[in-house]
Amino acid sequence: MNTTTTHRDGPSARPSASFTNHVAEELLRYDEHLCNVRGLAARSRQNNLRIVGWLLQQKFAECPVEIAKLRPEDVRRFLASQLDAHRTTSNASHLASSLRSYFRYRTTCGDRVDALTAVISSPVNWRLATIPRALKPDEVERLLNYFTANLRLPKRDYAIVRCALDMGLRAGEIAHLMISDIDWRAGTVMLRGTKSLRQDIMPLPMKTGQALADYLQHERPATRNPAIFVRQKEGRDCPITSMAIQKVIKHACCRVGLPHSSAHALRHTLACRLVENGSSLKEVADLLRHRSLNTTLIYAKLDTLRIPRKLDSQSTANWTVGA
Repeated sequence: MNTTTTHRDGPSARPSASFTNHVAEELLRYDEHLCNVRGLAARSRQNNLRIVGWLLQQKFAECPVEIAKLRPEDVRRFLASQLDAHRTTSNASHLASSLRSYFRYRTTCGDRVDALTAVISSPVNWRLATIPRALKPDEVERLLNYFTANLRLPKRDYAIVRCALDMGLRAGEIAHLMISDIDWRAGTVMLRGTKSLRQDIMPLPMKTGQALADYLQHERPATRNPAIFVRQKEGRDCPITSMAIQKVIKHACCRVGLPHSSAHALRHTLACRLVENGSSLKEVADLLRHRSLNTTLIYAKLDTLRIPRKLDSQSTANWTVGA
């Protein structure tokens, strides 16, 4: 898999209109950093902006934002008020993550924020305490058999699911696929809208390519839009959104009664099958495009003895689920 660094412009995650001008201007600058430097999707950026905006609004509603005037006690009081409203581990983790992200950004602006970050504590959360939520082989078969002709867009939805199952693509990566990204002769796909701001060249599994070709030839609307997955909105063709991709996968999984219905569950399914069939964690990390091997460590907990068979002569890069 070849990778090259690139930058992409994402849709702006506009701050809430409830914030004053001083805070809104600061959030716009922070959003630009999250998009162009960190490569976060609009939805993730919006969540960060909301939390940071609440903190800044308490201190700088009537004056320009000056981080030097923000005190550890201000951050401590803000966290306490937010946790009083929602005492959950996920809320505490999200608060801590968003504030740390913002203070890291302020560090790049030349601010000293050590005292501010020192008062932010994350709740105990054992990342590797559970095994990945993956589908079993019979569940994968039920899902792939769901896309029959009586559905509104069976070929499109089937191709979307195969992209997630066979290649481990995230919902946003599927939504960003362009026709020009596929090299049919070489059997590769160029991923441009990735989480790590890179261009990744991935092998295109045969089953996935067949599903995409079937959709492009027989179901995709006639349009000049370069996106593979296109929808009509207000009388014009536009690329499908990552949220729409997630809804397609969730709807299909729920309709066949699967316990896990997220797009990420299909990504986990690919990773689990690869590990169970003998692939190394490094190979799985490369295929899933993890920036850190630590992210892949959760798959080390799988009981590989349950499935003794190994991969055949095909490389792991060309392995497909349900093929």
